[in-house]
Amino acid sequence: MSPPSSAAGSREPAAWLGMDIGGTKVALRAEIPGGRARERVVRWPGRGAAGDLARLAAEVALLHREVPGGFAAVGVALPATVGPDDRVVVWPSRPEWVGLDVRCAMAELFPDTPVGWADDGDLAALAEAEATGCADVLYVGVGTGVGGGLTCDGGPVPGLGRGSFELGHVVTDPDGPPCRCGRRGCLQSTASGPATLARAGRLHGADVTYRQLREAFAHQEQWAVRAVDRTCHRIALAVTGVRELMHPQLVVVGGGFAAGLPGFVDLVAHHLHALARPGVPAPPVRASCRGGLTSLYGAVALARVLERDPARTAALARRVPPG
Repeated sequence: MSPPSSAAGSREPAAWLGMDIGGTKVALRAEIPGGRARERVVRWPGRGAAGDLARLAAEVALLHREVPGGFAAVGVALPATVGPDDRVVVWPSRPEWVGLDVRCAMAELFPDTPVGWADDGDLAALAEAEATGCADVLYVGVGTGVGGGLTCDGGPVPGLGRGSFELGHVVTDPDGPPCRCGRRGCLQSTASGPATLARAGRLHGADVTYRQLREAFAHQEQWAVRAVDRTCHRIALAVTGVRELMHPQLVVVGGGFAAGLPGFVDLVAHHLHALARPGVPAPPVRASCRGGLTSLYGAVALARVLERDPARTAALARRVPPG
């Protein structure tokens, strides 16, 4: 049974709910005006989409008991490709969800409550913009893949309902390795965690684990430095292209792979400054201030946007942003 979306007549303020839906688990965070927050983590039971949603409904109901004021709006970080018919088209980490009507599923979970969703990279940028107070932020997340997001005047680009900001599929090396999207040389095929480890292995002459790369990079062993440097250069190339078109005022680098390599952010900044042309200085580069929770905080930020912007909520009701 779906939990009520609000408590009629309740004196408790309604909360903004964010959900970060991943391949193995879902993180939920309800923020209540005044600074209070409640969080839960749900691990998928492994019984298909129906079982996943049943488990999620149970956890949402439990969270609702801790937030008697109900939910004012819900933002969802969803790393799946969702088609114009609201159905999941591709999600390698959760193939059981392919064909699922996301809008109907969310409506059953949260009846009569504004719900919107976007790619996790888009929402990470929204979270970083909110946390830093900078309205124009370019976010780069380096992990299993390379994700990205951009905000302009505090809102996501290209805009809710208009697609996602796919920085990972910007081609930085046309003769580079194949990407899972079918092209060659996409940023994520050359600068993701697995791509960097593969390059490190070739330079080292043997397979390399992340721990080995981290330790070797910390000791400035040449094979490790060259492998990471190439990754940071390719990221800087992509960021430079965005800089020429959109002029972000701040670049934020996050993701588990980047966060575990001290000096990674500084190396991206070094290459970015080297690529700058006269009159167009490189923006500052900093590490994510949200760590592994960036997309979750971004989902909460999306919930706030939905509550305060009825026009945007109406636009979302007409068309969902693809994942």
